[in-house]
Amino acid sequence: MNLTFPSFGFVLVFLLFSLLFLGNTYRLWFRTDQYYEDIRNSLTCQPSLYPFKEFFLKRMKNKERWVLWQKVFSAMGLVAVIGADILVMTAYIR
Repeated sequence: MNLTFPSFGFVLVFLLFSLLFLGNTYRLWFRTDQYYEDIRNSLTCQPSLYPFKEFFLKRMKNKERWVLWQKVFSAMGLVAVIGADILVMTAYIR
């Protein structure tokens, strides 16, 4: 087993998680109202599975501020995910 090169399975799973992130980022940037409502509804449904739901609901009270910060962190995450994808693909190809 060669540990210097990632396996195809690892690359595939890594890229699938990247697609999940990119899908959520798309929803945040281009379908913001629906994304906000989906998250809010998932936090308010009963029984709640989220241990810190009150903390998150408190943060979501000011929708404009919440959206702004989500987009700021999303932009940073987008750069990180694309960079990591490039590194993983480069390591796999070599």
